[in-house]
Amino acid sequence: MPAGIGLAAAGEDRLKLLIVTDAWAPQINGVVRTLEMLGRDLRSMGHEVRYATPEGRISFPMPTYPEIRLSLFPRRSLEEEIREYAPDAIHIATEGTLGLSARKICIDYGLPFTTSFHTRFPEYVHARFSFISEERVYRFLRWFHGPATAMMVATQSLKSELEGHGFSNLRIWSRGVDVDRFHPMEGASLPYPRPIFLYVGRVAVEKNVEAFLELDLPGTKVVVGDGPARAMLERKFPDAKFLGPKTGDDLIAAYAASDVFVFPSRTDTFGLVVLEAVACGTPVAAYPVQGPQDVVGDTPVAALDSDLGTACRKALTIDRMTCRTFALSRSWRACTEQFLSNLAVEPPVEG
Repeated sequence: MPAGIGLAAAGEDRLKLLIVTDAWAPQINGVVRTLEMLGRDLRSMGHEVRYATPEGRISFPMPTYPEIRLSLFPRRSLEEEIREYAPDAIHIATEGTLGLSARKICIDYGLPFTTSFHTRFPEYVHARFSFISEERVYRFLRWFHGPATAMMVATQSLKSELEGHGFSNLRIWSRGVDVDRFHPMEGASLPYPRPIFLYVGRVAVEKNVEAFLELDLPGTKVVVGDGPARAMLERKFPDAKFLGPKTGDDLIAAYAASDVFVFPSRTDTFGLVVLEAVACGTPVAAYPVQGPQDVVGDTPVAALDSDLGTACRKALTIDRMTCRTFALSRSWRACTEQFLSNLAVEPPVEG
């Protein structure tokens, strides 16, 4: 083993964590927001966090999804970063080129590490490349995550599903919402006929945005976000309003000004945007599938129906203050403590 490669001995209180992720700014998605919030919370708890991302590395656009940049031959720089930083724990958040390099380094040098499962990779790959079966991708994922001391997933139902696919090292790491950042905004408005039905997220085939845009609904359909399917959907649905990506107060205002947040995805493992919407007081309409059922199922803040149009109309009757109250019970701190309890941390050196 080359000199200097190894995890530091963890102290009693303060940890040095390295989070390796192929998903990072300027991408705007749930994975990036989750990792950003995790880092903010960990630092507020006194821990030190460093991210290994494509930023500052030679990268290339991912085929069929150019917004995602994949680092080109990142092993040498990543190995140097681990040697210099000497983290107490390494978490690999994604299965891209950086994640693959980090996995190889950890295995080669005997460094324990954890991973997480953020998206339905098998279903997404099959949706883009129909000749690649979902089971083939699951085989890759079992290989990738198998050596980790823990593979973190967002919900119990997803954990049970992955166990059915042969994964065995699964731990729960749930998601929360920043209720100080996402909140009702008095006077927020959009200049369109109401009711306003809002979608926020990637505009891509796996998000099923077209199912939302095809609905026969009163008022206006609004799409916030970008992605490879946006141009096609703008041409096909000229009456919908495509506002592009939004962040900060502009995003909060879009949530707060809308009457219903529509979540048409059938494949998301969680759906962080659902919690962001209800934190802004906006009720949710979705299919009764795993992500929405885990996040808002059987609560008074959402209407879940196999007919998405019916769900949208039902959601118009939901009280906005009830949505805000529900969001206040979903803090990030509890989620961060879950993450910490799942980590593989080197024990302190004796003597």
